[in-house]
Amino acid sequence: MKKRNFRTIETNGVRLNTVVEGQGPLVILLHGWPQCWYLWRHQIDPLVEAGFQVAVPNQRGYDGSDAPEEIEAYDILNLTADVVGIADALGQETFIVVGHDWGAPVAWNTALLYEERVNAVVGISVPYFRYPIGAFTKQENFGDNFWYMVYFQKPGIAEAEFETDIRRSIRIIHYSISASAPEGIMLNPKPSTSGFLDGLIDPDQLPKGMTEEDLDYYVEQYKQSGFRGNLNWYRNMDRNMEITAQLSGKKISQPALFIAGEKDVVLKFPGMNLNAMTELVPNLKGQVIVPSAGHWVPAEYPQKVNEALLGFLKDFGPQR
Repeated sequence: MKKRNFRTIETNGVRLNTVVEGQGPLVILLHGWPQCWYLWRHQIDPLVEAGFQVAVPNQRGYDGSDAPEEIEAYDILNLTADVVGIADALGQETFIVVGHDWGAPVAWNTALLYEERVNAVVGISVPYFRYPIGAFTKQENFGDNFWYMVYFQKPGIAEAEFETDIRRSIRIIHYSISASAPEGIMLNPKPSTSGFLDGLIDPDQLPKGMTEEDLDYYVEQYKQSGFRGNLNWYRNMDRNMEITAQLSGKKISQPALFIAGEKDVVLKFPGMNLNAMTELVPNLKGQVIVPSAGHWVPAEYPQKVNEALLGFLKDFGPQR
């Protein structure tokens, strides 16, 4: 693995273990769950070579960064303030923010809450949308069927399941929403009393975009951090809507880009309407759907993602 320049950045009352490389306009790359900075291993160098400074934090609750005990410490106001604090620590007045999976809602909301600081925003996998309180967290919305976001709400349950065998858990989670898995396996009905991993496949071969070395790295991160802090992000889903009521109907004004894999199961989740996003993101410059890619598109098809990112960001680079 290439040696990276890690810095401990103090921001918003926490310390975030952050890769910082390059010089120039700042691009902050935000990972999702169950990832870490390592998701962006294929994007860092091309961005640096294009003349950007790149900051890639392990966000709060992930390895090497602080993991506060309180569930509310992981709400969207804290997560977005963390991002702005990274720019402050690096002496950058404005920046570009790119997020995948949970990192995408953080990126979209950073653009909304800190409009004057964000020059452009890229969301990967998760489009910008708002949802009714309880839509994803109440069992009655899913009948007798399992829904993982409901399962994640009660502290300790999912943690115990995943931490029983971290390597197996990471392997199954990554496979199940990759392009290598049988289509829709994550959405196959199973009883509400199931565990997350029940009914999913433990593959003989790792999915596209993941090597044994990659799996080793993720396993070591979770041996250190556990799952409590990062699962607390899900336990703020309703709170996030409550504390940002002022954003209802507000549009993202900055130039924006959306990228997703053609086979990304997230695009089939309730409320994921790409057409509706164009209403809320009027300066959306494009929606890049990568053929044959699943959820982990930055790792599965890095060249396609890099081409889309660099094409979009050329107007914000040092040569603009």
